[in-house]
Amino acid sequence: MYQWRKFEFFEEKSAGKSSIPDEVTGKIECCSGGRGKIVVGCDDGTVNLLDRGFKFIYGFQAHASSVLFMQQLKQRNFLLTIGEDEQASPQLSSICLKVFDLDKMQPEGSSTSSPVCIQILRIFTNQFPEAKITSFLVLEEAPPILLISIGLDNGCIYCIKGDMARERITRFKLQVENISDKSLSSITGLGFRVDGQALQLFAVTPSSVSLFSLQDQPPRRQTLDQIGCGANSVTMSDRLELIVGRPEAIYFYEVDGRGPCWAFEGEKKFLGWFRGYLLCVIADQRNGRNTFNVYDLKNRLIAHSLMVREVSYLLCEWGNIILIMSDKTTLCIGEKDMESKLDMLFRKNLYTVAINLVQSQQADAAATAEVLRKYGDHLYGKQDYDEAMAQYINTIGHLEPSYVIQKFLDAQRIYNLTNYLENLHEKGLASKDHTTLLLNCYTKLKDVEKLNMFIKSEDSIGEHKFDVETAIRVCRAAGYHEHAMYVAKKSGKHELYLKILLEDLGRYQEALEYISSLEPSQAGATVKEYGKILIEHRPMETIEILMKLCTEEAESAKKGKSNSTYISMLPSPVDFINIFIHHPQSLLDFLEKYTSKVKDSPAQIEIHNTLLELYLSNDLNFPSVSQENTVVDSRATSSMVADKMSMEDSKERSIVKGKDIDKEKDRLRRLEKGLHLLKNAWPSDLEHPLYDVDLAIILCEMNAFKEGLLFLYEKMKLYKEVIACYMQAHDHEGLISCCKKLGDSSKGGDPSLWGDLLKYFGELGEDCSKEVKEVLTYIERDDILPPIVVLQTLSRNPCLTLSVVKDYIARKLEEESKLIEEDRRSIEKYQEDTSVMRKEIQDLRTNARIFQLSKCTACTFTLDLPAVHFMCMHSFHQRCLGDNEKECPECAPEYRSVLEMKRSLEQNAKDQDRFFQQVKNSKDGFSVIAEYFGKRVVSKTSNGTADAFRSGSTAPSSIF
Repeated sequence: MYQWRKFEFFEEKSAGKSSIPDEVTGKIECCSGGRGKIVVGCDDGTVNLLDRGFKFIYGFQAHASSVLFMQQLKQRNFLLTIGEDEQASPQLSSICLKVFDLDKMQPEGSSTSSPVCIQILRIFTNQFPEAKITSFLVLEEAPPILLISIGLDNGCIYCIKGDMARERITRFKLQVENISDKSLSSITGLGFRVDGQALQLFAVTPSSVSLFSLQDQPPRRQTLDQIGCGANSVTMSDRLELIVGRPEAIYFYEVDGRGPCWAFEGEKKFLGWFRGYLLCVIADQRNGRNTFNVYDLKNRLIAHSLMVREVSYLLCEWGNIILIMSDKTTLCIGEKDMESKLDMLFRKNLYTVAINLVQSQQADAAATAEVLRKYGDHLYGKQDYDEAMAQYINTIGHLEPSYVIQKFLDAQRIYNLTNYLENLHEKGLASKDHTTLLLNCYTKLKDVEKLNMFIKSEDSIGEHKFDVETAIRVCRAAGYHEHAMYVAKKSGKHELYLKILLEDLGRYQEALEYISSLEPSQAGATVKEYGKILIEHRPMETIEILMKLCTEEAESAKKGKSNSTYISMLPSPVDFINIFIHHPQSLLDFLEKYTSKVKDSPAQIEIHNTLLELYLSNDLNFPSVSQENTVVDSRATSSMVADKMSMEDSKERSIVKGKDIDKEKDRLRRLEKGLHLLKNAWPSDLEHPLYDVDLAIILCEMNAFKEGLLFLYEKMKLYKEVIACYMQAHDHEGLISCCKKLGDSSKGGDPSLWGDLLKYFGELGEDCSKEVKEVLTYIERDDILPPIVVLQTLSRNPCLTLSVVKDYIARKLEEESKLIEEDRRSIEKYQEDTSVMRKEIQDLRTNARIFQLSKCTACTFTLDLPAVHFMCMHSFHQRCLGDNEKECPECAPEYRSVLEMKRSLEQNAKDQDRFFQQVKNSKDGFSVIAEYFGKRVVSKTSNGTADAFRSGSTAPSSIF
């Protein structure tokens, strides 16, 4: 071990001038770090808090006598201490454990400024006999649970677990192997190991190392070794290993036993662990001096070594190592930053040590790459280009490739540059420019074999070791179309392969054959990309490929699946519409073929919408008629030119005329197909059509397609829009026929259409007497409009005479007269009935009633006393009536029905929506209002009147 190299990776922060402040007067018995403060406990029972510069913050009296052990928690600002207090009784021990909340101070009125003690626990009880405490350790579990382990000189470990503040705790005891010699059974060190759900406790004595599995009940003990160590020679590594220091070596322990050991000779007075370093204070028995060493076990070097005086305590805080000496002086040692350590190694040209250092300290890859870069620069300066390139290759992924490329751009070092670029492609980190540069290197070296290997290597393309598109671009630019096509085909870049075929070579038929050989999904993607070029040069063949894609994809997929499921798996024709942007006729042919073959496509609505646009458009973009180009000799005479121009004009006029005729025929044919599609795509059993109705209406209106508009309006039951079409066309005969068809209410029509038609004729401004008479016939038959409205409507047309409505008015007047006479007779009858009722009511109120019935109405036996007579002239035995019978049983049902009817009328009076709905749906709204008034539903009466009416109604049922 003495052959390990020594370095100064640490430095003294305080230059040996710091010490414990004078405010700490007692002898230091224990100390603890954590949460940015150092806490020291003294033999006078005081606890003192020190800040980063060892300045006194405050102190307080924690125990009456001495503070033996302490630990500051990290998750919560709690301080746990063990010390001696005044003995309350001879049976109780003076040793107790206290928990202080450092965030809460005593109230200002108290005599001392000290944190609040939230719990005091007696360590020793009848079940846990008193012994000397030799070690103390606290584990913070899920807050507020703590696990406290207290090691004793008799080999016992007292454990306290729970919420200390609320004293919800459990106690249990652990025992290492019993040894007769008490000095060999003392617990000299403890260490917790938490791995997932497993909670384990290492316990060290001078003669053994034990492991307790606390998750087991009861805890299971396992002896790891039969040798131990003394006090302060136990620590835990950041890998949850127990470290034990003995004079001959330092031992590491895992859960399964002893691990590696390091033969550092000398008595180990203190052990510690700091950021992967092993801290050790070793006493040299030969000269009596103490040495503080910091070991880097991974790299097998001594990171720092220092001769020190007698050390009392070793702890880590503020990212530094703190040594507290027996004379209360302190030594603060901090690790140098990585840059300083590397600079130290670079100055000594120890690049391999620097590389190992950054890798062992888990530095980021960028830092490792920086060290490798400097090593490479060092070798490059020594003109060791091959070895330098080996280092630069290891930096790939972190060092900018341009840094290396610029160094090796010289033609003399092009082999190294090629090697670097090849490795860059091997790791898949090459950019397009790197691929271009590598191909240019192959070209400059005239290394055709490597070029072919790079381009046609199976591994290169399969693993994408270079940018395929760049390689194809470079090969195309250099005229190596076959190489570019090879790369594109091998890498599955079908779009690029087709681009070379179509744009560079113009081999359209071969491109179509290649598309046919692809998988359906790939073929669909390539057609979307290059379909415009193919439609322009090979329209029929392209449409055939599209039909296969959309209707015949993988017959094996169709087996075992329903037709609708199979169709839904195929590409939709809608996805390919954009390739027909300049060729609507081809699009029309494609969609017609598709719809004739596939009847239940998921995209049939979009397809029908597109077909309607094509069918109803006034002008498809037909291919222009090719015209012959005549080469005129510059020496031709002007007369010959004029004759030629005259002939061309005549020929052009004849071509245009023929073109217009064909165009009109085609338009009519398309309109016929459009109407057929409108009807077939909206069968009577469907509520909504298989196309967008709004779009269809807009297309019909834009292209003045009257037949389509009439069909759509009629299917949508927009009857008023239907007759509006006839009105715009001034088609009176069609108007009346339409109203006969759509205005019949018995067939679900809208009778109000006759009113709209009458209004149209009233505002027409021309003689239409024949049509008006026919309209009046239907209005009179269905009683659609009152006569006054008819007269007001027709009076606006100055061309109509009274003779048009004379017969209609005469019939209506006669009908109204009959109705008036019927109403008059009804009024007289109701008045007579009312008068009779009023007389009867008056008679009941003023005259006596003689009851002459001799039999009971209920049982029909002879009536005897006691008897009950009602004003309605019914008489009953009292025994035939119920106890609380106050109304005639015979008349009560009829009377209750009248009351229920009245209550119903009053309830209807509050239902305004029903009232207005009846008014709206009635032909004569005034009759509904009159009916409500007649039933006194809408009438307004005073309370007195209502009371009088109520009393008058109940009079006939009163008991005599």
